[in-house]
Amino acid sequence: MAVLVGKKAPLFEADAVVNGGEFVEKFSLEQYIGKKHVVFFFYPLDFTFVCPTEILAFQERMDEFEKRNVAVVGCSIDSKFSHWAWLNTPKDQGGIQGVKYPLVSDLSKTISENFDVLAGEYDYNEDGEMVFDGEAVAYRGLFLIDKQGVVRHQVVNDLPLGRSVTETLRMVDALQFFEENGEVCPADWHPGEEAMEATMEGVAKYLSHH
Repeated sequence: MAVLVGKKAPLFEADAVVNGGEFVEKFSLEQYIGKKHVVFFFYPLDFTFVCPTEILAFQERMDEFEKRNVAVVGCSIDSKFSHWAWLNTPKDQGGIQGVKYPLVSDLSKTISENFDVLAGEYDYNEDGEMVFDGEAVAYRGLFLIDKQGVVRHQVVNDLPLGRSVTETLRMVDALQFFEENGEVCPADWHPGEEAMEATMEGVAKYLSHH
């Protein structure tokens, strides 16, 4: 599993569905560089059970992301038509109607592969034929990307394990606090709590208060 932290997020152009039902060609995260932080997350498949809980949970807290000037973008290996259909299915029927942030279509699986979250890989069998070993879907990868396009945080969960939107917001707050103040954020730091200078003196001062 690749660690992309500290590296530029892989570039891509792909079909996406935005604003709950509009098709966009050549959607790219580059549109946010210099303007917004980005939370880019992968989920395995449309029309499944854990996925809508995550996708709806991000939508329910979009106000909190927007006030932090953070774009949220989802991605799976489904087609744009599948995304569109799911976005237009009511929640009580297993759909995600009401979700407005972009959902990217990674039908070729190249985005998942470039972010190294594909749950399997292409290989050759004994006859020299190319086969796919594993599940051809994305793990639940999440990447926090800064305004320079650099990955600053990543977490990858196995398929059954949903992620925490609260923890994602905490990581956004920690990154933005560091960018604005130059201080580092200790374990379980939350906005309003004391941070510390990245020096031995700063660590000692912080620990003496706790």
